[in-house]
Order: sequence, then C-alpha cells, then structure tokens
Amino acid sequence: MASKVDRMQELFQGFSKLAREERLIRLIEMGALTSEDARFLRAGAQVPIELAEKFIENVLGYFQLPLGVATNFEIDGESYAIPMAVEETSIIAAASKTAKWVREHGHIKTETIGREIIGQIQIAKVSDYKRFVQIVKSFEAQWVELANTDVAHGLVARGGGVKRIEVRRVDRGDGGDMAVIHVYADPCDAMGANIINQVCEYLKLPVESVTGEKVTMCILSNLVDSRLTRAHIEMTGLDPELMEKIEEASLFAQMDPYRAATNNKGVLNGIDPILIATGNDWRAVEAGVHAYATQTGQYRSITRWRREKNRLVGLFEAPVILGIVGGVTTLHPTAKMCLRMLRVEHAEDLSRICASVGLVQNLGALRALTTVGIIEGHMKLHIKNLTLGAGATEREMPFVQKRLEEILSLHKRISLSHAIEVLKEFRSQRARELP
Repeated sequence: MASKVDRMQELFQGFSKLAREERLIRLIEMGALTSEDARFLRAGAQVPIELAEKFIENVLGYFQLPLGVATNFEIDGESYAIPMAVEETSIIAAASKTAKWVREHGHIKTETIGREIIGQIQIAKVSDYKRFVQIVKSFEAQWVELANTDVAHGLVARGGGVKRIEVRRVDRGDGGDMAVIHVYADPCDAMGANIINQVCEYLKLPVESVTGEKVTMCILSNLVDSRLTRAHIEMTGLDPELMEKIEEASLFAQMDPYRAATNNKGVLNGIDPILIATGNDWRAVEAGVHAYATQTGQYRSITRWRREKNRLVGLFEAPVILGIVGGVTTLHPTAKMCLRMLRVEHAEDLSRICASVGLVQNLGALRALTTVGIIEGHMKLHIKNLTLGAGATEREMPFVQKRLEEILSLHKRISLSHAIEVLKEFRSQRARELP
C-alpha cells in the first residue's frame, strides 16, 4: 500500500497542466484542502470589508494577489502543498520544478537553533557603563520574574516567557557610551512583537529607578540571531560540471555584495509569498534576513552551495521569525486556510518550510543561470502577461502566445512591442480572411 508521501507525489503528477477545478479536487483528495476551502476559493475568496476595517486605517477595499500552490515538496520526510500569494511570473513554476528535481536526487532536512526573540531597551548616554552592567546583572533574576508575572504570564503558561537579560555597549562615535539591554523571550507560536515591546516598556521604570540612568526607547529587534532556521539540501547523481557551476555561482554571491543582493532577493522569492499567504509580517522577516547577511561586515548570500565529491550540498541559515497565532494569521480566512494546508502545529514548523522553499528557489535560479540563462525560462512563462498587456482576447491568446514562443526561441528575447505587433498581424490576417 502506497504511503501518504507517495500518494501526494502521485497526485502532484501533471498538476500544472490541470484546470483550476481539477487542481482543487486533487488538493482535497490529498488532504491539503477541505470541501469548504474549495467552495471558498470557487466563490473568489471573498473577505468582508468589515474585517479590513479592523486591520488598517482609512480602508478603501482589498488589493488581491494571485494565490497558487507549489508542488513536489518533501521536507523532513513529509510532503507539502505550499500556498504562495505572489504576482511574479515563474516563481511557483520554478519552485515546483526544482522541488521535484531535489526529491528525485536527494532530500531536504531542517532545524531551528534557539527559540528566543529580542527586545531592546536603549540608554542613549550612560554615565558609567561598567557600573550599569553590574546593576543590571544583580537585578536580572528579579526583572525576569516581574516581567513574566505581570506581562508575559500568558506565554509562561504555554512554556515560554522572558528567559534572560543581557547588556551591550554600543559606541556612540563621540567618545561616549550607549548601553542597550537585550531582553530575550520565548514567544511560543506567536511572532511575539507586541508582547516583547510590552515587556520592554514595563521594565523601563525599574531600570531607571535602580540605575539612575534615563531610558531613551524600547523596541523589539528584527535581527534575531538568537533564533535561527536552517534548511539543508543534499543531492547525488548530478552532472559534475553542473555542480561545479552552481558552487561557483554560490561563491560569487558569498564574495560580491552586488550579486548577493540579487541572490537573496531570489531566496525571498520563495519565502515572501508564503508569509503573505499565511498573514505573516514579510517586512520584518526581510529586515532580519538582510541584517543577518551583513554580520561578517559585508553583505553576503544567506545560502551556500558546495560540491563534496559526488554530492551537491546546500545550506540556508537566517532568522525567520513567524507566528501562527494572533493578528491576521487567525483572523483572515485565507490566511487560516493556508495554514491548514501546511498542517503546521508550531511557528517553527512554518519557519522551516519557508527556509526550505527559499533554498529550493535559490537552487532553481542558480541552475537556470548557469545553464540556459534566466531569460528563457522566465520569459516563456511571462508570455501570458505580455499577451494580456497587448490586449488580446481569449480567442486571440493561443495564436499570440504560440508566435511569441517562436520569437523567443529565435531571438532569445521578447517584449510587449513584440506582442502588440503579433496581435496586429493576427487581426490583419483575420480581417483579410473575412468575406
């Protein structure tokens, strides 16, 4: 009898060629969607405008992004249908194609390192840094207990809460000292921004009272190097020349910040759509990822690929701080449905999935860049957009798309002007054929 993983992979066969209704039926069959979810999607995933009024200010309506699903992902031995909300052509196709390649030649393993997020209490001009550190250390246990009792008691009940406090010295650049208290807390399955901000604000008065110093501000940090997510890919049976090319492309992104910026954008092409689909703060994740990429003093790639004899080995490591409770994740019906699709029980499960998709997306880009080039694959999928942009009707689209594919194959480039010319040619031909 076929395993659940095998059955899901079987249902993913030919998925991209199915009509939308057939895709929904397949997703129901594999357990990624319920019948109620499918009805919601068939009806256009309508969300009451009253809900928007609770999210933001000065509401006008909703801005909708296409919601798709990346297929063929097997992460830590489990198969996933990955919901992705994104407007850019080729992201979902590339992720699905590369995930299948990885599954055929290797595996994806993940882990999380640490559980704590960071809140910061700034003392802009500390009069005596050494004395300040001694006082904070002597009150650390008391302040942790107070914060957990009066503010973070909900987290404590779930096994989280404030865990420790440290002090950092920051050079002001003018000969003086800035002191920053780092408050470390385990937010459990929440992103934790609101609670860590509340904890830091709560500790402001005790800090000022016992140290005699003035607190300037309290805020969380999005550079959470105390809570990292790793994804690891190992593949065998690949062409040695291809592995070497991917390794060299990865080294380029490690050593050159101009390339690293584009490399990391490509990684986030795989991560951001999942964050948007699940109602998570993609801006916070991007800020943390980019800050982490500079920790050596130079902006570098957050992924690494290397050839180890007959193996290609890839690694993603960065903070991916997410939540599956609270805020939009539990209020927006589409976000709730997407979380159900992923079958995540804890926030770190979602982080590990995101890291895996980001690493797979990166591998797909490096493979394309070092073989056929980025234009051929991306522009072939972009043809539909160009056809629509030219103003083609439903009846005209097949001819225009076919002709644009021919032009791309011949000239290795296409543009909107090509689509407009092809459409004009088609309409002129049709007019001549009419009696």
